[in-house]
Amino acid sequence: MPRDLAHRSAARPRVHARSAAALDLVDSHGQVVTAAGLYGSLAVIYGWFGGMKFTRYEAEGLVGLVSNNPLLSWTYSLFSIEGFSNLLGILELSIAALIVARLITPIYSLVGGLLSAGLFATTLSFMVTTPGVFVPELGFPAISVAPGQFLLKDIGLFALSLWIAVDSLVAIRAARA
Repeated sequence: MPRDLAHRSAARPRVHARSAAALDLVDSHGQVVTAAGLYGSLAVIYGWFGGMKFTRYEAEGLVGLVSNNPLLSWTYSLFSIEGFSNLLGILELSIAALIVARLITPIYSLVGGLLSAGLFATTLSFMVTTPGVFVPELGFPAISVAPGQFLLKDIGLFALSLWIAVDSLVAIRAARA
């Protein structure tokens, strides 16, 4: 056997062993790491978006979405533009804290996941009520970049919120068993 081929075949078991070890590591820790990443990413999104709600820029950016939505348009008769945005910021920061509080007990992240799902269901309703989401002259399925594509991402965030709620419920039930 030529030396080059002998060297390659001798190296294969080590490569295979390393691959198997990496797969074992993913198998044993992958779901925990992935779950932590999912919880953490939604908490970061809520923390960032929630913090932005205290700026005039963000408050004014909500007006077109909120004022055209029958579920929320009444809020501007009770709150100023900034007041509503601040209230929403408090809600979003609270959801972030509840999701992070999964580290304490999953009941908090269950509540956070459910609140988050409700909030994203509401923002998804903006797709139907906000003018300029769909671009009819381009035909279906064309939607505008803003607000259309901006709102469309909430489908994934809604699904992630439900996953967090279900994962938390499973953890609560497992702890009681």
